[in-house]
Amino acid sequence: MSQWAYKVVYIDYRGRISCEGQETLIGDQERRSAFARRYMNELGKENWELVSLQPLTSNSAYYIFKRPAQEGDYAEEQPATSAEQPQAQPTSENPASGPTIENA
Repeated sequence: MSQWAYKVVYIDYRGRISCEGQETLIGDQERRSAFARRYMNELGKENWELVSLQPLTSNSAYYIFKRPAQEGDYAEEQPATSAEQPQAQPTSENPASGPTIENA
């Protein structure tokens, strides 16, 4: 059974494409259709295939691409910063983390 890697791309036809934290902007005097085609052609060169489209507004949509999984497609996500990490719940094994609260 094959494994797949997926890529979700946000395309705003007013001139912006966003994918995995990288922004691509429309070129000077570039047509909207040429802008999207240029970006998708680059994905095609990397063996990404368009499999779904989710319209959001008349000017934007999510495009979902897939390809057979390759080494590096499943890179570890970066750990959350301390502000994003959930607080540890107190347990009987870890009493130093605070009091245990029981509900009746």
